[in-house]
Amino acid sequence: MQTKYYLTTPIYYVNAAPHIGHAYTTIVADAIKRFKTMQGYRAVLTTGSDEHGVNVERAAQRVGKSPKEYCDVIAAEFQKQWELLGLGVDRFQRTTSPQHARVVQDLFERCRRNGYIYKGSYTGQYCIYDNLYVNDAKPGDPCPDCGRPTETITEQNFFFKLSAFQDRLLALYRERPEFIQPETRRNEVIAFVKEGLKDLSITRTNITWGIPVVGEAPHVFYVWFDALSTYMSAVEGEDLWPADLHLIGKEIVRFHAIYWPAFLMGADLPLPKRIFAHGWLLFEESKMSKSRGNIVRPEPIRRVVGTDCLRYFLLREVVFGQDGSFSYDALVGRYNSDLANGLGNLASRTLTMIQNYCGGQIPAAGGDAALAQLAGQTVSGFLAAFENFEFSKGLEAVWALLSATDKHIVEQAPWALVKNGDAASLAKLHSTLYSAAEVLRIATVLLAPVLPDSTARIWAQLGFQEPLESVRINDLRWGQLTPGQRIGEIAPVFPRIEAPKAIAEMRHLEEEESARQAALVGKAPAVQPAAAAAEPLATITIDDFAKIDMRVGLVLEAQLVKGASKLIQLKVDLAEGEPRTLVAGIAEAYQPEQLVGRKVVIVVNLEPRKVRGITSNGMIVAASIEGGKPVLAGFLEDIPIGARLK
Repeated sequence: MQTKYYLTTPIYYVNAAPHIGHAYTTIVADAIKRFKTMQGYRAVLTTGSDEHGVNVERAAQRVGKSPKEYCDVIAAEFQKQWELLGLGVDRFQRTTSPQHARVVQDLFERCRRNGYIYKGSYTGQYCIYDNLYVNDAKPGDPCPDCGRPTETITEQNFFFKLSAFQDRLLALYRERPEFIQPETRRNEVIAFVKEGLKDLSITRTNITWGIPVVGEAPHVFYVWFDALSTYMSAVEGEDLWPADLHLIGKEIVRFHAIYWPAFLMGADLPLPKRIFAHGWLLFEESKMSKSRGNIVRPEPIRRVVGTDCLRYFLLREVVFGQDGSFSYDALVGRYNSDLANGLGNLASRTLTMIQNYCGGQIPAAGGDAALAQLAGQTVSGFLAAFENFEFSKGLEAVWALLSATDKHIVEQAPWALVKNGDAASLAKLHSTLYSAAEVLRIATVLLAPVLPDSTARIWAQLGFQEPLESVRINDLRWGQLTPGQRIGEIAPVFPRIEAPKAIAEMRHLEEEESARQAALVGKAPAVQPAAAAAEPLATITIDDFAKIDMRVGLVLEAQLVKGASKLIQLKVDLAEGEPRTLVAGIAEAYQPEQLVGRKVVIVVNLEPRKVRGITSNGMIVAASIEGGKPVLAGFLEDIPIGARLK
């Protein structure tokens, strides 16, 4: 009986159609699934759509649909995208599924029977964008994660006794250090838990679009209690739980590494074995975001350079667990250098020489001893790297082997050996070509989880009849290529790409795809017409405006707020004797070093508020375009610090 290996991606929220960030996690998950399958596991991959919450209600209203109709459209977008990318998703679970609702209710009842659920009242700030209750915030304060305004809510909720699990969670992290990876994320979670945990609201009563709590109308389940349960509901009754691996983005590690195990502990259910939180994909060194309008979608890339190119780039270019940078230039450059000039060239020249010099049959030879040794080291190194999710390291080892083989071919010069015609030269020729073909076979097996379509074609050209995925990757060793095997029909696998033409085409298709997706979710495209008019606001009197005290300030210091992706802490000189501290949600538009020495406009008579534990004494003034980044107000003329705007 096969050992199971159950892995999951995040359950993607339907407030946006699929983009390359979603594809990144799902492609990595697919590669891991293929790798585990080739190790002999029964590997099962779950993804899905998180479809409840006030955001979905509002998005549905924008496009004139019911919440369910809206969710049907976006969930279908995700499913279609994974199919187009050829990803081996086994379970696509929607949180609107009745079967999922039963699993959520069961989790709730288990926790309630064990004394970890109680009813209480909540009044406070809530971020609808991140589905996050914001403690210690005042009305109008920004969300600490996204920087957008919070809303005040007052309602009766069911609460989960998260505070009761602090010691048990810390013991879990201590006894199972592999539970959260990489180490940086583990340390963040431990530090957060050590600061103390507060009980968590898990239901809402002021919305209707959610899973009802049976017998407790009008309560519906809060998004995280609902969404996290999808990992279990997707495989209910299949003997696959607990998950062997949850793959997530680093921005949701707290929910998965604290809330989720606490819920399961409260219900006396098994915990997942490992949670791995990867970094962000940056677009040309800037974080991708809807507000910046620099999100990249996978479909234009697939149509121009193919899925395998995207897969290889993401796993080779990005050190998994860290932030990585995406650009079209780098994508095409990596394709031409590694795939076309590297793997593709070795396959073409090796198979062509076997066809021309050996009658299309694998020659009988033992191969080069040094290459055999390097190949063995490459196999063991690759397996170890992939077990530790060090994909870039494993791929680097394979390309080092390919490079050594290319060098060996050049040094042995088969084209000269065949002309000599003597026995010694022919023996050397056969050894060289067997070595090259054997390296090609080994590399093809190792790369199958990363380049499934391309390696399948190389595999057939090598003359193999059995499916590549049926090969057991752990049994791979030198000398398994059978002499006399007839190779298949030779065809280019990675033709070179003309960079300017391909990049221009991807950018054009990206604009089209962006506009199409924006229409699906009821939003304007990221790039707005210059003449687009803003919705007029209610008028105010001159007396109202006179209450706002705006002054010119000079930024002395700027630094990112720890743990927040959009917030920058500023020290601003306003000619008051002491500089003021402010927190501004502009990190997606400006790097801290860009702000130092810049003159800005500050509202100085705004009531101080706490953001992420920092008292913000004032507000920076910026213009914003719908769907675009904020732009700081400034001056063409020199103007003294502290001057008041009238």
